[in-house]
Amino acid sequence: MPRGRYSFYDTHDHTPLGAEHFHCATGPSGWRYTAQNTTPEGAHAGSIDLTIDDLGRPIRLELHASAWQVRAAALDGVTWVRTDPTGEHAQEGNAPAHAFTGLSPAFLIATARLLRLEPGAPATRVRLVAFQAPVLAPLTVDQSWSLLTRTAHSTDGGSLPVDNFRVADLSTGEQHDVHLAGDVVLAAPGIELEDLDTPPSSFR
Repeated sequence: MPRGRYSFYDTHDHTPLGAEHFHCATGPSGWRYTAQNTTPEGAHAGSIDLTIDDLGRPIRLELHASAWQVRAAALDGVTWVRTDPTGEHAQEGNAPAHAFTGLSPAFLIATARLLRLEPGAPATRVRLVAFQAPVLAPLTVDQSWSLLTRTAHSTDGGSLPVDNFRVADLSTGEQHDVHLAGDVVLAAPGIELEDLDTPPSSFR
């Protein structure tokens, strides 16, 4: 059950954007990730609670940021309720998408689990709903994912694969690499793994 801390930074000038203190665990029916977000000064900035089933589908998502809240799940595509800071004007949304994405590394792990790619296979297109800071505004995005390499690394618990994905934004053509070890993001644009108390869990 990995527990640790990611830091976020601006990909252009490396300005610190905050941190995410996370805990995640696999179970017989899926995977759950919970985290608290902080500002660069250490103040509370929000939270995430994501649960996916064994196939990688989001069965429960709860986000908090800047007094905004989102509750969401995979239902008729994906469905969500976004609540404003006053709590008076909840807005429902639905999109023909596969899952969700956003700033948290949890979404990279969940998308990889959903796609279950193999090295060298053709790129797979996926439609996601992104909840964008600071007010968790929903935006539908199309990406393509391909698994470039899978390398086995020995750990105290046995062999753990490290996957190198190539992710492309289909609206802009921008590409970047994401490196995952089990249910931990080792490297991705704007994300650094700062602390890890226990080894990653393997989905395999």
